Amino acid sequence: MIRTVEAVIDEHGNVRLLEPVHLPAARRALVMILEEHPVAGVPESALLSEAALAEDWNRPEEDEAWLHLQRVR
Repeated sequence: MIRTVEAVIDEHGNVRLLEPVHLPAARRALVMILEEHPVAGVPESALLSEAALAEDWNRPEEDEAWLHLQRVR
């Protein structure tokens, strides 16, 4: 199971989770340090997911699937 949990890291590197997490056993985790202020009002989650989503969005099959919404009626 992969789960994302928001946390705050202080200047000493101490990590404080912003919500409770209950796990059946110890798990590995990755920590991604984000900029303090979002870029130009864009949510950081949108910026972080853009590259992964672009792989799917930028396929000819996707263009064809949504073509009916682009036609002028």
